[in-house]
Amino acid sequence: MSPFHGLDWLAMALTFTALYLVGNRQRNGFLLMMLGNLVWGVISVWMRSPAMLIANAGFLLMNARNYRSWSN
Repeated sequence: MSPFHGLDWLAMALTFTALYLVGNRQRNGFLLMMLGNLVWGVISVWMRSPAMLIANAGFLLMNARNYRSWSN
């Protein structure tokens, strides 16, 4: 098992599933991606990686904006 107790696998699965949903023009993919960004954020704190934390905070904000602005 990974040192992150599977959180890295969860984050990866959320990210790929979200990309699939957005590719199929499903708005809820952005919500799933935001959840993935939060999990990646937890991992980045665990890793003590400020760059990864800042990147995922930025991605989360962009996904929130896209969710809000994308009409069904």
